[in-house]
Amino acid sequence: MNEHPIWPHVERHQERLHALSDAVWATPETCYGEEQSVAAHIGELEHQGFRITRDVADIATAVIGEAGEGGPVIAFLGEYDALAALSQEADVAEPKPVEEGGSGHGCGHHMLGSAAMLAAIAVRDWLAETGTPGRVRYIGCPAEEGGAAKAFMVKAGVFDDVDIAITWHPGAIAQVMRGSSLAAARVDFTFTGRASHAAASPHLGRSALDAVELMNVGVNYMREHMSDQARVHYAYIDAGGTAPNVVQANAEIRYVIREPSAREMMKLIARVENVAKGAAMMTETEVKARMITVSSDIVPNGPLCDAMQANMEALGAPPFSDADREYAAKMQATMNKDDIAASYNLAGINGADNKPLADFLVPTDTPVIDLPGSTDVGDVSWVVPTVQLWGANYAIGTPFHSWQMVAQGKSQPAIKGMFHAAKIMAATGIDVLLDPDLRARAKADLAMRVGPEGYLSPLPDGAQPPIEEMR
Repeated sequence: MNEHPIWPHVERHQERLHALSDAVWATPETCYGEEQSVAAHIGELEHQGFRITRDVADIATAVIGEAGEGGPVIAFLGEYDALAALSQEADVAEPKPVEEGGSGHGCGHHMLGSAAMLAAIAVRDWLAETGTPGRVRYIGCPAEEGGAAKAFMVKAGVFDDVDIAITWHPGAIAQVMRGSSLAAARVDFTFTGRASHAAASPHLGRSALDAVELMNVGVNYMREHMSDQARVHYAYIDAGGTAPNVVQANAEIRYVIREPSAREMMKLIARVENVAKGAAMMTETEVKARMITVSSDIVPNGPLCDAMQANMEALGAPPFSDADREYAAKMQATMNKDDIAASYNLAGINGADNKPLADFLVPTDTPVIDLPGSTDVGDVSWVVPTVQLWGANYAIGTPFHSWQMVAQGKSQPAIKGMFHAAKIMAATGIDVLLDPDLRARAKADLAMRVGPEGYLSPLPDGAQPPIEEMR
């Protein structure tokens, strides 16, 4: 392994960013409510001497730290939001919440932001040491889990002058993300009817709850006529109350609607809205639809993926120890064969020789697998050449959004994988700063993939981040 000149800069700041990761893990905050988490990130940016912009895109928990002068602008994207109802003690191989009903970092975003900032700090040091013109930004992005903050930040122009964006996501197997993802939208349907005594005068009532139930039936019949990749889920926000002897005058339901492309997603949303209108007609109620959040599909970038792949191969696999493997094996014992197979399938490789940790690199000729979920990184990737890395942080088979992921969030394997990701991202940032041809090819690749129409924000004009709704 040849030592990259950026890696010592990463190692110099590892201890502080490890502390930041642990601090955010200990104060899990969900969608748009990340006050303590963003304060911790701002505190580290201040300590590092970055120029800080708060309340980015009028979002109180979004922040930008910048360093350097002139040259291209390289952005490292961080996140720090947690998930509801996933409180869990660290390093315990059984469900054991710290706080009943509390939140937890079940998707590794405490590390996501910390490693992205670590890469940005290392590049800042390298710029200063070498006198290279260029600006590095750490962009702290809240509310990835359901709030789609990046889509609002893109619409607000936050990424207009960024040349290249680099990010990662904690996972089980280190790999460059070469696939796309599902576009997704959250749409609230609010039905309004007329209350009445359910026994004395049921004929005078118009049930909003009936309308919601009929809508769900209609959408379920639609499933046969959606694309195979489409995903539609729903949850009741307001079922109309707890009194069965009252005709419910109000009811509200939230739908998540996903398709492989944002354009096809918008068509599917229109079909779901028509079902809602039909349910309202059948029940003589009124319905209003409101798009809460939306995120586009990911646009991969070939030249940047190749550059990141080269840096990962130069670095090698994370340096896991026998003690790390023993720890991961205990965690892996809480998972089933399907969980383990899912990790390998997501990486596009055969898991016949199962290991507790991914102390290997995925072959470069592995089939490209699209992400079976959604992320607001997609909106950034439509306007800026963007590259992402999967990290090797958890026991192979660890399900996303699970107590097992929270439990491993402060472990030695998780943190080693975090530093591993920071080194790969930082080295890719240096490649971009030093190679104008790479930047040009990345921009040409993006232009080719998005086509002449370019990015069309699926957010309606005037849409505001749903800060109160999602908190």
